[in-house]
Amino acid sequence: MRRALRAFSTVLIVAGVLLLADAGVTLLWQEPVSALMASIQQNRLSDQLEQIEQRAPTPVQRRVLAKLGTDRRRIAFLARLARRDAQDGEPFGRIVIPEIDVNTVVVQGTDADDLRKGPGHYPETTFPGLPGTVAIAGHRTTYGAPFRDVDQLTGGEEVVVEMPYGRFTYRVEKQQIVKPDAIWVTRDVGYDRLVLSACHPRYSAAERIIVFARLRSVQERGAAATAVS
Repeated sequence: MRRALRAFSTVLIVAGVLLLADAGVTLLWQEPVSALMASIQQNRLSDQLEQIEQRAPTPVQRRVLAKLGTDRRRIAFLARLARRDAQDGEPFGRIVIPEIDVNTVVVQGTDADDLRKGPGHYPETTFPGLPGTVAIAGHRTTYGAPFRDVDQLTGGEEVVVEMPYGRFTYRVEKQQIVKPDAIWVTRDVGYDRLVLSACHPRYSAAERIIVFARLRSVQERGAAATAVS
C-alpha cells in the first residue's frame, strides 16, 4: 500500500510540475501543444499555397488577362476568381509583418477550426485587389499565436499580404480597443484598407484589439504578371 501511495504521489508531483511548466511557457511564449499542431498545419498549408501559386490560368482566362489593359484590372479579375473559389479552411494567402516577426499562411474563414490553422480571413470582407476592407483575425496565445504582439503595431509599420496574383503593402495607421460585437470595424470606408483583429488583453476574450492599415502599393504576381509577357 505504501509503495502504491508513493508511486501515486510521484505521478501527482510530476503532473503538477508539467502543468506549471506549461503555464510558464504559455505566459512567456505561447501554449506549446497547440503551437505544435499549428506548425504542422502551417507546413501543409504552405505546400497547398505553393501549388495554387504555380497553377496556370485556363486558356479562356489567359485570353481575358491579355486583353485587360492595366495591372489593376488584371489583379481585380484574378481576385474575383479567387473569391469565387475560396473554401473555408483552405489557403487564402500569406501575411508578413516584419515588425513583429510574422510570416504565416492565412486561411479562408474565422471559425474555431479555421483559426486553429492560422490567421483567418473574414469571408464577408473583400479580397485584396478588390475595393473595400480586407479583415483578418488571429490568435494571441494559442495555435501558433500569430497575432501575439499585434499590440505593438501603433502606426507606420508595414504589413504585406501576398496573394497568388499580387503583393499588397499596407501601412498601419492606428490601433483601437473595441467590444467583441463591434462589427463596424470591418465596414468599407471609401478606400482600400486592411483590418487585423485579435482578442484583448492576452489570455482574455473580453475585448478586441483592432489594427487599421491603409493600402500603399500593389505589385503583380503569378498570372497577373505573366499575362503581360
